[in-house]
Amino acid sequence: MSSKLTVRGLVFSALIAALMVVFSNVNINLGFTPVPITLGNIVVMLAGVLLGAGYGFFSMLLIILLTALGLPMLHGTGGIAVLAGPTGGFVMVYPICAFLVGLLASRVRGNGPVQVVLLSVIVFVFGALPCYVGGVAWLMHVTGMDLQKALSAGAYPFLLGDGIKAVVTALIALPVRKIYPPSRLVGSAQSKVLNLN
Repeated sequence: MSSKLTVRGLVFSALIAALMVVFSNVNINLGFTPVPITLGNIVVMLAGVLLGAGYGFFSMLLIILLTALGLPMLHGTGGIAVLAGPTGGFVMVYPICAFLVGLLASRVRGNGPVQVVLLSVIVFVFGALPCYVGGVAWLMHVTGMDLQKALSAGAYPFLLGDGIKAVVTALIALPVRKIYPPSRLVGSAQSKVLNLN
């Protein structure tokens, strides 16, 4: 058994991180909340489905580490202040979301309407909802909001959009996975955590 990361896995993890840089710059500030509408979290969903649990986790961890080092990975900015700011709780849960999505998405076989619905549900429940747990809790801590205000600022306005992103992720990922399953994409026989095979 080898615990080494594959070159392909590292390359695709880096590509996903680069995709996050691009997509996180597409955001809309709502004004009444410090949490913007962003396309960045669709990358979290795609990371889990396309790279599998291990490399999905690794790619999101890479984003956090590079952001902490000051690289402009999120919304064109970087540094510890980004992770410690009002939206930091959402970002810190990204690796867990990608891991959970990758773990459960691997069980969805086929490419029909049923699989689209099933994968959409998995991506939404495990790729979006956990972000609200960390994000809302951190938002309360940083801003002093009570739970209801934090939910109104950091959860309710984004549920529909994240549901749409989950469906889009499924529609993109299923055809791609048919040709390039995670095991082939990252160059491993199995898509286990950090390629332990």
